[in-house]
Amino acid sequence: MRSLFWRILASFWLAITLVAGLSILLGHMLNQDAWILSRHPGLNSLAEEWTQTYETQGEDAAQDILQQRKRQYHIDVQVLNESGDPVVRGTFPRRAAAFEARQNNDDRHLPWRRLTAEYTSPKTSDTYLFIYRIPHPELDAWHRDSLTWPLSALAIALVVLTLFSLLVTLSITRPLSRLRGAVHDLGQATYQQNSLARLANRRDEFGVLARDFNRMGSRLQSLIGSQRQLLRDVSHELRSPLARLRIALALAERAAPEEREKLWPRLTRECDRLEALISEILVLARVDADNASAEEVDLNALLLTLQKDAQLACPEQPVQIDAQAQLSLRGWPTMLERAMDNLLRNAQRFNPVGQPIEVLAQRQGDKILISVRDHGPGVDAEHLNQLGEPFFRAPGQNTSGHGLGLAIARRAAERHGGSLILANHSQNGFIATLELPLVPGALAPV
Repeated sequence: MRSLFWRILASFWLAITLVAGLSILLGHMLNQDAWILSRHPGLNSLAEEWTQTYETQGEDAAQDILQQRKRQYHIDVQVLNESGDPVVRGTFPRRAAAFEARQNNDDRHLPWRRLTAEYTSPKTSDTYLFIYRIPHPELDAWHRDSLTWPLSALAIALVVLTLFSLLVTLSITRPLSRLRGAVHDLGQATYQQNSLARLANRRDEFGVLARDFNRMGSRLQSLIGSQRQLLRDVSHELRSPLARLRIALALAERAAPEEREKLWPRLTRECDRLEALISEILVLARVDADNASAEEVDLNALLLTLQKDAQLACPEQPVQIDAQAQLSLRGWPTMLERAMDNLLRNAQRFNPVGQPIEVLAQRQGDKILISVRDHGPGVDAEHLNQLGEPFFRAPGQNTSGHGLGLAIARRAAERHGGSLILANHSQNGFIATLELPLVPGALAPV
């Protein structure tokens, strides 16, 4: 990040240098006759004051003003009328006039600087030509005094702008450095949620970026953690049927031909269990990896299809559906079908024979709620939070299954931007509710 730091700081300094250079150039350009006439204290009001005095008090009083300016500022003044004749004696010494005539009016070789200005009297409308001669030492001294304050102000401005540039540069590069460290930690799987806590409290764009990065880091860590847990659970779940298969094969190798025939059903059963487990694992993986585009899903038709399939699979457990008319949303129909099918099969495992499985689908605000209730024993409250995790099965269950049905339903709900709510019914039994948003923008990103 040092490279970016110096680039930003150099950019600010370049801008400051350009401004300062232009200011000095402008000041040099302003160091012309008009600027001197308007700024020099001995010249800026002399024409007006002299004209007013000459017209009201006479020639002697006007001459006194010129003599006073000569004594105070060492400025020689000559005043001419419109005909080019001197109005007053002026303060030009004769030898100075002769010296100027010999130099052919070339100011570069004169010991003074000559300035001229016209002034028209507002009272008589007469125009006067003022000729000023300022000695170069006097003019240079005035320049030094007049530039002291601007140069000091410029120096202070440079210091302030430098400090400001440094602060702005640090305010940009420090957050980037923290984000870089967080990205490195995330890549090394050592990211801590509170590493960007201070940066996330800022109210600017860096604060927004830090909060988004925290959410992304939390999500990635959760995915990495669930992936590792899934690999551990898969290896554990696959170990048992593989071990049983290995034992059955070992027994078959040692058994007589008659006994070997008896072992084939056991081998077939273990292969079927292994195939079912792998199939459910693949379904769980496809829920996360499906990149198909969302489409309009008719939930009423989907529920009727699932009801028929459930009745065929288990006729002794009727499925009662209570659904509002014209329920639809944008989503992935295959995922929703798998989720609902798993919820129905899970209810059939625990629902008593002869008791109906109740399915309720309704629109509630900007969401659609689809609940599946059985009349079974339910689940202990301490295990409800763990339901829906891959391969988790509540203690004391004797039914078949691998603990992936609810996990598939939960992943499908999250893919749609919703959630799966699992709870014990207030009367009896267990109820699983899919909460799905209607708004297309609520769909979770792929």
